[in-house]
Amino acid sequence: MHNQNEIINALWRPSTYEYNPGKIELIQTHISFIFLTEKFVYKVKKAVDFGFLDFGSLEKRREFCEKELEINRKLCDDMYLEVVPINKSKIIKIKGKGKTLEYAVKMKRIPQYKLMNKLLEENKINKKIIDKIARIIADFHSKIEYRSDSGNLGYDAKIDPIVEINWKENFEQTKPFIGKTISFKEFCLIQKKIEDFIRNKMRLFKKRMANGKVKYCHGDIHSGNIFIADKIYIFDAIEFNDRIRYTDVLADIGFLAMDLEFRNNPIFASFLIERYSKYSEDKDLKKLLSFYKCYRAYVRGKVVSFRLNDINIDDKEKQKAKKEAQEYFKLSSKYAKSLK
Repeated sequence: MHNQNEIINALWRPSTYEYNPGKIELIQTHISFIFLTEKFVYKVKKAVDFGFLDFGSLEKRREFCEKELEINRKLCDDMYLEVVPINKSKIIKIKGKGKTLEYAVKMKRIPQYKLMNKLLEENKINKKIIDKIARIIADFHSKIEYRSDSGNLGYDAKIDPIVEINWKENFEQTKPFIGKTISFKEFCLIQKKIEDFIRNKMRLFKKRMANGKVKYCHGDIHSGNIFIADKIYIFDAIEFNDRIRYTDVLADIGFLAMDLEFRNNPIFASFLIERYSKYSEDKDLKKLLSFYKCYRAYVRGKVVSFRLNDINIDDKEKQKAKKEAQEYFKLSSKYAKSLK
């Protein structure tokens, strides 16, 4: 992390930028440093390797920056601008001279107060907005090219990988957090309910695959990844793992429905599903919705749990992450109990 520490320190300095950045702010996720300036945002990928995600080398970070740009332009064409190198000669500078130390995705700055999760807290979201989002997602899903094979995933997928590989990976990766963010009882309950459901619904999962309902989707649709501005931007699609993005379309819409319920907006969640069902005409939605909401809540619990091991955040933030992860796992357990 030595070079990244040097980069992060440099990005606090106005001289590092191509122009006068104005006020500089930093937002961290478990995988990114996101620097907000007056007009633009610069997203630097952390040099981490979680198995399902590997940003360990500079070349991989460059590759995934370029892929992030390509994927996200499908829903946010004018928001994602370019991939920029961060160079060092005498000084560190974006698109400067000398050796390239890092890469960043450069985006148009949209005010943080226009994030859907913040607008929900302020009661500034209505059914008209939910309806627009449902239509955008349904249209996006209808336009995604269906491929009869799994592309370059490294295996011959016959059903949605969530059904087999991703769930097994989830259980394995959350074992270190048993007793911290997920109880042993919750872990065992969810695992058993999921395994039983998969076994009982295998014919349905195979039918979904055969009917072209498993595609390269967005993979991370929740209210923290939606701007309600001059238009609606659904951003930050998964770029780091094709297997995670290659999923049933219902896992995409199920994520946002779960997120709305997590944020105590069950009415909006139900309305979202009602409108998406109308626009998509997906006959299997009700049969699989709880399964995919369970999956999304579990993944959020896992991902937030990773913050407990992040050396870049303080103990106060880690305690906050611990509580949040526990809440996600409780919600996942609730969904699991409803599976039949």
